[in-house]
Amino acid sequence: MAEAPRPEQATVSAHHPDGSATVLRDDGVLVEVPARAVAAGGWRSLRPGQRVTLERAEGGRVDALRPPV
Repeated sequence: MAEAPRPEQATVSAHHPDGSATVLRDDGVLVEVPARAVAAGGWRSLRPGQRVTLERAEGGRVDALRPPV
């Protein structure tokens, strides 16, 4: 049985006009988050510096941007 992907902690770097976002993971890697993943987390807007949690699908794509855990 495959292990479920672990949530990743990150800080919002930018929230783009198209609804997507750029976040900086705690390990220093910038990640582009598509608008559908931002919306899946229930966000209307994000602020630079805001803490979030990335949820990834088995293939590695970001499925949702959630409040920090």
